[in-house]
Amino acid sequence: MTKVYPNTANANTVPAYEPQRLKSSSSDDENATVLTVWKKSLLLSCNGFTVFDSKGNLVFRVDNYLAGHKGEIVLMDASGKPLLTIRRKRLSLVDNWVVYDGETEVNPRFCATKHVNILKNKCLAHMTSANSCKGSGSSKNYDNKNAVFYQMEGSYATRCCAVYDSKRRRVAEIKMKEAVGGVALGVDVFRLIVQPDMDTAVAMSLVILLDQMYGTSRR
Repeated sequence: MTKVYPNTANANTVPAYEPQRLKSSSSDDENATVLTVWKKSLLLSCNGFTVFDSKGNLVFRVDNYLAGHKGEIVLMDASGKPLLTIRRKRLSLVDNWVVYDGETEVNPRFCATKHVNILKNKCLAHMTSANSCKGSGSSKNYDNKNAVFYQMEGSYATRCCAVYDSKRRRVAEIKMKEAVGGVALGVDVFRLIVQPDMDTAVAMSLVILLDQMYGTSRR
């Protein structure tokens, strides 16, 4: 079996998450952080995600994914410290989610909305800082100079997505991970490439959101 997680044995000793910028392969920006995302929890009783850096060290984990609270997902660092909590908005006509720091339930950091693909364009979803989420649809204030805006485009089903900021800079990508030793890894193991201008935890929260909106978790 292809070794997806080379250093998992050391997972319990990995320090709390600190953003790192690691050298990537020659085909990617050399200043980007390249993570391997495995759609599997380290705990047998849970579903979730396990994320490793280019050296095989555990970086992020999601162990309580759809376990007990279907509208709440907690992104943790390697030591189990909650970094971000993603909650689905109740009684919403569209697929809306709110992202909080840690496990708080007040003062959300971001809000995210699934794009209604009427015209079959490539936009999947967008996420903005919470202070710019007032209003709905086109009335949202995305022009706020202090607002953070990310738009996700592409196909999550084929793990081929790009994340753009408000200046249309590509700040993150989801790509299929190449086969190792001739063994295909499938769509449950893929790469998350994050540019220096974007926080890796926020980028991983976008992966979780896309999986909720378009992945097998949706079904």
